[in-house]
Amino acid sequence: MEKISDITKLREIAKDIRKGIIEAVYSGKSGHPGGSLSIADIMTVLYFYEMNINPENPKDENRDRLVLSKGHCAPALYSTLANRGYFNIEELKTLRHIDSRLQGHPDMKKIPGVDMTTGSLGQGLSAANGMAIAGKLDKKDYRVYCIMGDGEIEEGQVWEAAMASNKYKLDNLCVIVDNNNLQIDGTIEEVMSSYPIDEKFKSFGFQVINIDGHNYQEIIDAFDVARNVKGKPVCIIAKTVKGKGVSFMENKVEWHGKAPNEEQYMQALKELEN
Repeated sequence: MEKISDITKLREIAKDIRKGIIEAVYSGKSGHPGGSLSIADIMTVLYFYEMNINPENPKDENRDRLVLSKGHCAPALYSTLANRGYFNIEELKTLRHIDSRLQGHPDMKKIPGVDMTTGSLGQGLSAANGMAIAGKLDKKDYRVYCIMGDGEIEEGQVWEAAMASNKYKLDNLCVIVDNNNLQIDGTIEEVMSSYPIDEKFKSFGFQVINIDGHNYQEIIDAFDVARNVKGKPVCIIAKTVKGKGVSFMENKVEWHGKAPNEEQYMQALKELEN
């Protein structure tokens, strides 16, 4: 499949990914729609434009890797993988069901296209570092992408890992911070402010790029720049809206981790379709 750079086509794919997120969380009667919807545009660009991947060979040793460090946003990953052809879209309706391989957090042993089992917040960058270092040692040219939440980076392990990213000059690593400004208990400032995020990553030796995480041209341009940075890791800080695309979920902390009822489900799908 050729890379898709047509923004109209990418928007259509993102719409389907968002519908899949809603379908999955509604069917599972549980899950995390807010932060899944906020990264849908970034996931779309990663899997349909940026990453070197092949759904027919999900374990290709030369493939690019993605670590969804904020693993509770698995519905976004699952819907993206399904729309990219890793498994049937109908399987999204099995989210969190007994015996389903689509658990509440991604499992690399069960789901094709999942590169790292995640869920314990703060650990994803450490795993991504390991993959990036392995790529350097094996003289592979694959790239590693790690998506973290802005609430998640309150975890201390993130910054230990960031030191390592810089020490080993991991220019094959690209961190994306989903800066939707909300976590389970409230705003980032109310809970434990990590601002200014860009200055923190700069001080840890990262090349930092600030973007609108829903502006396709900015997302594409950021990945293009990141691919050409040498000698240091890159951090893309994407300003996003939690619950993006569904009016009653947007910027509402209560939609961090709950499922819509039938009426809300129907309204959400109608809004996304229109």
